[in-house]
Amino acid sequence: MAVIEVTELRKRYADLTVLDGVSFSVEEGEIFGILGPNGTGKTTTVECVEGLRRSDGGSIRVLGLDPIKDGRRTRELIGVQLQQTRLPENLKVWEALDLYASFYAAPRDWRELLEEWGLADKRNVRFGKLSGGQQQRLFIALVLVGNPRVAFLDELTTGLDPQARRTTWELIKRVRAGGVTVVLVSHFMDEVEELCDRVAVLNRGEVVAIDSPAGLVGGEHQMRFTLMSGDMIDLARLPGVIGVSREGDRVVVTGRGDFATAVTAHLARHQVLVSDLRIDKRTLEDAFTALTGRSFG
Repeated sequence: MAVIEVTELRKRYADLTVLDGVSFSVEEGEIFGILGPNGTGKTTTVECVEGLRRSDGGSIRVLGLDPIKDGRRTRELIGVQLQQTRLPENLKVWEALDLYASFYAAPRDWRELLEEWGLADKRNVRFGKLSGGQQQRLFIALVLVGNPRVAFLDELTTGLDPQARRTTWELIKRVRAGGVTVVLVSHFMDEVEELCDRVAVLNRGEVVAIDSPAGLVGGEHQMRFTLMSGDMIDLARLPGVIGVSREGDRVVVTGRGDFATAVTAHLARHQVLVSDLRIDKRTLEDAFTALTGRSFG
């Protein structure tokens, strides 16, 4: 069941078109990614869906509600972590949770969230004294204090070191495991591949593809090697192989699935020795470049 439906969303600022007919849906219980380089309309899209910004055209439904016309009811059902989230430096952890809980008619007990997100021993620590990873755990707890059905996380791991990023990924998985649908805005390819069930790729204000990360990448890979001895044998008919090219002793085999196992076994059976063997897998960044015609960044 779709919990978010966006149809032909449009947004302009003066003469600049930021969103030009963006459409997508988010299914209940999934982690849905919105991927694209900075300035491509990701944050504007989610801010319209959250009801924080008015669109200039199209329609948005969040749990069947219009986030502008039904703003109060929508805010009771969603949790939002903004791209530039900050708290007063001297605000204590428990004070932040207590304050956010007061915004909702039926909030969660914030004391439980302290325990759940590993912040119990930081309850009296001021925000400015928390590490980057601890701040991210607090932001997630603040997103969840209102018992949301949908959580929006915008660039949650920007600025974190690699270990803190991976720890945060595990926290995001826990959010989904708790029954919350997650909309994740990111410009990190590895993050999207690790977390998202499906992803919408935005480019210049348009959705250029929607699929699982694996679906976007596709199944084609290349196997490269140098012939050292033995006669070149016919590899084109092996299972999964879709193309073979040769330039001198250098051979490139293109295929899908487990074609590399079939190729190496075939070479061994025919006593063909090779060197410099490697398999080049297509990446999500390769897919992005193919979809948009420009490098990611």
